[in-house]
Amino acid sequence: MKKISVIDHELVPEHIVLSERDVKSLLAKHHISVGELPKIKISDPVIKEIGASAGDVIKIIRNSHTAGKAIVYRLVID
Repeated sequence: MKKISVIDHELVPEHIVLSERDVKSLLAKHHISVGELPKIKISDPVIKEIGASAGDVIKIIRNSHTAGKAIVYRLVID
């Protein structure tokens, strides 16, 4: 049986694990702490597939009919 990749599905937006440098820049830009970011569970199928760990910050890039691209950030939690 062939394994299906969740991240290859057309309805799944792009997920990127941010580097520590990028996380620091993001937090400074918005004057927030990492704990203030919205959360995403480590059990999420996309998070599992991209190999993210608890504590990682994920950049999610969605296509938007009104904005063109919508970028959101999530903190991976247990």
